[in-house]
Amino acid sequence: MTSQSTEKSAAANTATVSKTPSPDHIRRAPKVLLHDHLDGGLRPGTVVELAREAGYPDLPETDADRLGTWFRQAADSGSLERYLETFSHTVGVMQTRDALVRVAAECAEDLAEDGVVYAEVRYAPEQHLQQGLTLEEVVEAVNEGFREGERRARENGHRIRVGALLTAMRHAARSLEIAELANRYRDLGVVGFDIAGAEAGYPPTRHLDAFEYLKRENNHFTIHAGEAFGLPSIWQALQWCGADRLGHGVRIIDDIQVHEDGSVKLGRLASYVRDKRIPLELCPSSNLQTGAADSYAEHPIGLLRRLHFRATVNTDNRLMSHTGMSREFEHLVEAFGYTLDDMQWFSVNAMKSAFIPFDERLAMINDVIKPGYAELKSEWLFQQTASTSGYAESEG
Repeated sequence: MTSQSTEKSAAANTATVSKTPSPDHIRRAPKVLLHDHLDGGLRPGTVVELAREAGYPDLPETDADRLGTWFRQAADSGSLERYLETFSHTVGVMQTRDALVRVAAECAEDLAEDGVVYAEVRYAPEQHLQQGLTLEEVVEAVNEGFREGERRARENGHRIRVGALLTAMRHAARSLEIAELANRYRDLGVVGFDIAGAEAGYPPTRHLDAFEYLKRENNHFTIHAGEAFGLPSIWQALQWCGADRLGHGVRIIDDIQVHEDGSVKLGRLASYVRDKRIPLELCPSSNLQTGAADSYAEHPIGLLRRLHFRATVNTDNRLMSHTGMSREFEHLVEAFGYTLDDMQWFSVNAMKSAFIPFDERLAMINDVIKPGYAELKSEWLFQQTASTSGYAESEG
């Protein structure tokens, strides 16, 4: 074989080599997380230890491995009652200052270990008052835990910044109080406000006073919408309440028609969401559990990414969904053939949509995210070059 034909053969082989990132590349890639629940991400062993310390008697299992399995099976059961029961146990052991500090610190550590460089983690302060803590004490304990987790992450060679989102429960009547709390702590670790809970029967418009207050204060908020209830929930969150982001928002797919010839027609709401670059906090594994899609390959994120919506990838509840950001991307890489370029696109989308100041977002994108992906892509390229060089030598 001539050297020219060898080069051609090597080039052809390079073209056929998959650009799929390895699990190691996915883990090391700088990732951004906007939708993660603190009470949905505890380590099973921590739940067991906190329950023992607090005398909490209701855990279904007291062995950490079996408890982790129970959480996953309950979340996968299709039973809303069993799914909600999982949170009664995690929240049940998060009722003291020390417990909140520990859970928040471990959250930051775990995310950093998984390659997350920026995260906004949400929780509902009103759910942690059973043993006498005040709302302010809850917020200060969680903030202390996040700072401690960031410090531990640095000691382990990882960098992460964590901001808190204070969540109000949409079936309760404390949303304005929580919004005011978020505003008081906005320069002390809290980056915004959220509202969560069952969508059906509890529209976000019940809490207009909270959203109007936040807008007057020039503060940021996201709303759980378009997960189970559909387009009316999204429309109300945007047009009545003025949400900056949509928590989930996956049901925007109901306003998109895909014709047999592959052409796509967007409805008025879908067009508005795309044109306005409204971020969608998509949570693939969680969405499968709630029935928003039957498989990762059928998840709307594939179409939304192709249509250039402001789509982001998130975890929702890492314990219940047995997931993390790396695992979410592994599923998407397998389902859609995503490359490091796609991962960078999702990560930059998320960082652009974060609730911290513009210059800080820009610094994270230009100084952390893009250089991180550039390094991984160059590493991948050299690996492939070595592979094709070996191929050429064997052909010689």
